[in-house]
Amino acid sequence: MSDYKILVPPPKRHGPAWIAGAIVIVALIVAGVVVITHHSQGSGHRATPPSGHSTTIAAPPLSVVSTTPATGATNVASDATITVQLSAPITTVADLPPLNPPVPGAWKKTSATVVTFAATAAFTPTSTESLTIPAGPTGLRSTAGGTLAAPVTVSFTVAQASTERLQQLLAQGNYLPLSFTPTAPLSSPVEAFTSQPGTFAWKWPGTPPSLTSLWSEGTENVITKGAVMNFENQHKLTVDGVAGKQVWTALFADITAGKANADPYTYVSVSKTLPENLTLYNNGAVQFAGIAVNTGVPGADTADGTYPVFEHITSSRMKGTNPDGSTYDDPNVPWAAYFNGGDALHGFPRATYGSPQSNGCVEMAIPDAATTWPLTPIGTLVTVAGPAS
Repeated sequence: MSDYKILVPPPKRHGPAWIAGAIVIVALIVAGVVVITHHSQGSGHRATPPSGHSTTIAAPPLSVVSTTPATGATNVASDATITVQLSAPITTVADLPPLNPPVPGAWKKTSATVVTFAATAAFTPTSTESLTIPAGPTGLRSTAGGTLAAPVTVSFTVAQASTERLQQLLAQGNYLPLSFTPTAPLSSPVEAFTSQPGTFAWKWPGTPPSLTSLWSEGTENVITKGAVMNFENQHKLTVDGVAGKQVWTALFADITAGKANADPYTYVSVSKTLPENLTLYNNGAVQFAGIAVNTGVPGADTADGTYPVFEHITSSRMKGTNPDGSTYDDPNVPWAAYFNGGDALHGFPRATYGSPQSNGCVEMAIPDAATTWPLTPIGTLVTVAGPAS
């Protein structure tokens, strides 16, 4: 703290002596307040006791001119830099609080009026971050002593990371039938959710074309969705096949810790070509082939396509209406793996198997269902294909 004295000499009307009415202005700058003191000298050549008064002038308040990202911004990159532009030079950034939710890093001055948050980790995709810059003596202070009159809150939403990056991490975590080999190690933790250069490759030469044809690098596809659902189920998250902030956080934590999925990658192919049958692949190799199944009768056909299992239960109550208008109510259908609406792989007692007999489900003998059910967890892909033309 410094005291500055501005001495204004009186006009020289009577030689070197001070004249009556001379004003000595002493300006004190103390903690942002300018105090101007006026002292009047008596007339003649002899000083008289001073009399005077003080005027207090408050330092200009500090204000936030702009922030990057601006409050309310969306689709902010996970490796973005946060900057705060202030109206006047400041003294220190030590009193700035952390972000919420917390992100490792530190604030630093990058110019007299700009502070920047130097993150040491990436912002989690789809998360909303907020920062409240406090007002008053607990917040930022200008070099003139000014402070914010009221707190300033900035919030922004981080963009969804790319499908490419999601696939890379799922492959590294052993949730895909493909591997991913990065060209180089991650350059910086702040690039955790940024797509990295590298290559994908199928893990097993026996992977069937009905599965490999579904893959597309960098774009959404059912293989990626099934893998996300599998991950969500294993981590006790809501199973929706969508990579939200909880999925990204848990997935990258696993990769960082070297934790990988220990379950095999299984895939089910159902053929509606007579005799109808099911093939189950385990890590690219056929584990069960030619299991006789019944698909839907005309009017309740089992739809062609590939679908991920979304519900996996040992027993299910199934009821509905048959194509002829009659109803059914089966309270304890065993070994059910639902993959498309009300259609499921399950066991059911029939006299024969291998032809359309169900109301849309893929039925099999109960022992066969008991054998395959443990290998069809949530996220397992089931492909249903119609008869060859």
